[in-house]
Amino acid sequence: MAPSPTQQAEEDGEDDYMNMTFGAEEPPKTVETSLQRRQRLRREGEIKGRVLSKAEQEAAARQEREEALSRSMLDEARAKKSKGFAMMAKMGFKGGALGSNSAGVATDGDGGEGGLLEPLRPEMKEDRSGIGLDSERKRKLNEAAATQQKKVKADEYEFRDRVRRERELARLERQFWAGMKVCERMDEEGGGGGSDSAKESDDDDDDDDDDDKTDEVPTKKNKRTLSTRPLVSIPVVWRGLIRKREEAERDRRMRYDLEQSSLPRLPTYVDDLEDEDDKKAMGKTVTAYVPVEDLEEEDPELEEFNALEVEERLRRLVAYLRKEHNYCFWCKCSYPDETMEGCPGLTEEDHD
Repeated sequence: MAPSPTQQAEEDGEDDYMNMTFGAEEPPKTVETSLQRRQRLRREGEIKGRVLSKAEQEAAARQEREEALSRSMLDEARAKKSKGFAMMAKMGFKGGALGSNSAGVATDGDGGEGGLLEPLRPEMKEDRSGIGLDSERKRKLNEAAATQQKKVKADEYEFRDRVRRERELARLERQFWAGMKVCERMDEEGGGGGSDSAKESDDDDDDDDDDDKTDEVPTKKNKRTLSTRPLVSIPVVWRGLIRKREEAERDRRMRYDLEQSSLPRLPTYVDDLEDEDDKKAMGKTVTAYVPVEDLEEEDPELEEFNALEVEERLRRLVAYLRKEHNYCFWCKCSYPDETMEGCPGLTEEDHD
């Protein structure tokens, strides 16, 4: 049989370009020059010859120790065919748990129940303190942390209670001042709330006014203002409101007079044709401020009343309104008689 053209070409040593395959060429190997080799050897020598610092030495020793402790000692003993492992094997040890059964230790899968799967590992001591000091220090730290945590919780609860109490007292104080204003309005409208001496003085003034009246046209009598009324004649449950108002007006007047006295006095034009109404309209009349006669005196009764808790002051004010005017502060309405039929009760909780 005659050979094929391909075989004939191979025998003749010629290349068959029709059947050749061109694959991926291998990357050329990098050739290290003598200069690069010298630089590499110098860097490696510097790294090997560098003296490690104390911290680096401790870190390296710690890492090596952790790696050694993480490996199983039984596997190493079995691999090295140690004498101790051989003696244990002669006594019947085939692997698994060591020691007697103890509570709280996991059960081994090889048949040993409750034993230790590894020998006791050493605990490295890294400081120069005495034996047992670490456990005592840890115990004290744990006790201090627990005490601090309890203190933080107690302070948190105390702060919340204090804030809640302060808000409640502020709310009751606002209600008390609103109740004093209600007492003032109802006493002035009803003509009550004064002492017997004040009423007698009012009657005497009325008699004098009747004697002075002749043929004049009767007009509506102006209500006596609180600025000319003694503070002791006002009920103590709302006397603090009037006293504070009078003190604020006195201070304002004093500041105004002080400012006016410091201003330069300029001559003003005086018109002889102006009557009292024109002067009042133009603001040229000066109204003298007359404070109450006992504003500067001490008021032991009011001081004793203000020293009470805000709950007690509010309770007395509500009782005064119910007794004098048949008015319930919580219902915000007046009742026709003293029975006050339809009112739920005396306290705010009864009206919820």
